[in-house]
Amino acid sequence: MKSLIQKLVAIPGPSGYENEIREAVRAEIEAYADEIRVDALGNLIARKAPSGANSSGQRVMLSAHLDEIGIIATHIDKNGFVRFSNLGGVFPRYTPAGRVRFLNGAAGVIDTEKIESSFRVPPINEMYIDVGASSRADCPVKVGDVAVFERTFSEMGNRLVSKAMDDRISVAILIAALKGLKASPHDLYFVFSVQEEVGVRGAATAAFGIEPDLGLAIDVTRTGDTPKGITMEVSLGKGPAIKIKDSGMIADPRVVNWMVNRAQADKIPYQLEVLERGSTDARAIQLSRSGVPAGCLSIPCRYIHSPSEMIDLGDVENALHLLLGLLQNPIELK
Repeated sequence: MKSLIQKLVAIPGPSGYENEIREAVRAEIEAYADEIRVDALGNLIARKAPSGANSSGQRVMLSAHLDEIGIIATHIDKNGFVRFSNLGGVFPRYTPAGRVRFLNGAAGVIDTEKIESSFRVPPINEMYIDVGASSRADCPVKVGDVAVFERTFSEMGNRLVSKAMDDRISVAILIAALKGLKASPHDLYFVFSVQEEVGVRGAATAAFGIEPDLGLAIDVTRTGDTPKGITMEVSLGKGPAIKIKDSGMIADPRVVNWMVNRAQADKIPYQLEVLERGSTDARAIQLSRSGVPAGCLSIPCRYIHSPSEMIDLGDVENALHLLLGLLQNPIELK
């Protein structure tokens, strides 16, 4: 799992430009899926048909998004400095002095215009990227080019740190679940979705096409365990979180109970999550067609939407065990 995570986070895939990460995931899963396809928006969808003596289960959509936050060039000035805008939730406080890598290979360093106080965090429209150019003519970047933040993968004991843990950590969990699933009574659709960071777009089209009986997103969530951090029950290292509510959806209480009961039956540590800011693919699944019972299995993550997102490997392993337990057994929502 650790080597898979390290591989996935290193591959660039900003929203709308998930081609490379999608092909890497396809290579990992194609031997384990009964059907595999890419839809018109770019979602990678792998089906695992029901198996075993009882194959009268439900059609279940599982979704983890491929895309990561990034930036897009909006203007090149006469001296070759690049102005940019965000792709997804790029937080200005994490951005100055950051390094980026454009998909064409060009590297850049982000800095800010002169500011009155070094304690003020300027908005993105007061920032620029230095790509080593001296004029517009020799700038290796053009308007519309996209980039991701560049930061190496690090291990800190049982904690792993990298850019793009949101949501490659969940992509890794879905890959491992598909590989490790021995049998399931359910018709399973593993969706590696696109453009989540810019409005859960991929999950919306995938859910419309699949028409699931039940939907489950796998994504990261914030934690409330850092000094003077946000007030939130979720902590790193205390197990995966079962979402009750976020700013975009209220999880179906029957789905919450199904997940809690399975965690308790399998003696898997878990946490209950109420996220006041942010949402996941579950929002799009829940609202598809005439509505779908939906929930979310969350991986606690510190420093979300930064180049140094931190997760605990134990939470990841327990999330995988819980997901396998959910998929291998009959689903009774009550």
